[in-house]
Amino acid sequence: MKICILGFGAVGKGVVKAISMKNDRFKEKYGLDLKVVAVTDTSGAAISNNGLDLDLLLETKEKTGKASNYPEHGVSGMSNMQVLEEAEYDCLVEVTPTDICNGEPAKTHILKAFEDKKDVVTSNKGPLALYFKELNGFAMDNGVQFKFEASVGGAMPIINFAHETLSSCDIDSILGILNGTTNYILSRMAKEGSSYEQILKESQELGIAETNPAQDVEGIDAACKTVILANSLLGRDVSFKDVEITGISKITPESISLAKSEGYLIKLIGEVSGDVLEVSPRLVREGSPFAVDGTLNVATLKTDLAEDVTVVGKGAGPLETASAILSDIISIYKIKQCNR
Repeated sequence: MKICILGFGAVGKGVVKAISMKNDRFKEKYGLDLKVVAVTDTSGAAISNNGLDLDLLLETKEKTGKASNYPEHGVSGMSNMQVLEEAEYDCLVEVTPTDICNGEPAKTHILKAFEDKKDVVTSNKGPLALYFKELNGFAMDNGVQFKFEASVGGAMPIINFAHETLSSCDIDSILGILNGTTNYILSRMAKEGSSYEQILKESQELGIAETNPAQDVEGIDAACKTVILANSLLGRDVSFKDVEITGISKITPESISLAKSEGYLIKLIGEVSGDVLEVSPRLVREGSPFAVDGTLNVATLKTDLAEDVTVVGKGAGPLETASAILSDIISIYKIKQCNR
């Protein structure tokens, strides 16, 4: 299977590194030989339809910061759309930065791949939170696979788990901690009694929170993921604008201390149930499945047959997110093998 990767930041590099680490294992276990034929970043692209040397690609990016400096096959200034025209690929891995305002340029990339009858795997929340029904319908119309496990919870297995392992069940509702940065901040505040501002600053210095942390701390990232779960698992037809959102920036050490005195923690929770589509700080009981620390994500799916099923996993990290992307690629490969 030939892979085209748009976006060679932390996640894109994680995907390339994971393929380099695991490809021999994939050949042995599944008969799947992955070849990365194109990678893009803001400098341009590296493109070779015979497959790029992954270790050399990672070394080039590490040393020069530019995929376009890849020996012989680097092309400065080559656009993502040009790469989609010229690369001979089977599956697009779309991991460009998320834009929640309009879902671009990822939406255009994904639609172009569908038009060309290519399968798509993405971690990009923007187009999924804004145009889920349109994208899913377009994939079906073109007879291609569209997978996005990595868009919710990083390595936390939830979307494919619900569709496959819980396929006999109707899912009535989902409650989840869906953002690792806010969980880290709230966990530290609860343990240390420190202020939100202090822990946020330290989180930024550690690289856990972004320089502009608004998407995380104001609940925007968790809201995007809540929409994706609502549409993909509960069959809703909602978008980001339908979510009621309250972030964590007004949480005080006093409110956390008061909650702890009563045996509770404050966590940022996304909920999909009935007519509710909401992200907000809530009380969770200490010792419950939601009392997770650090950057962990957790979600409970309430079902008719299996009752409550809870999944936990790392919500971020290059290799963690890559693990979900690769699981989608393997799933696509297995489907194609069955259809032969």
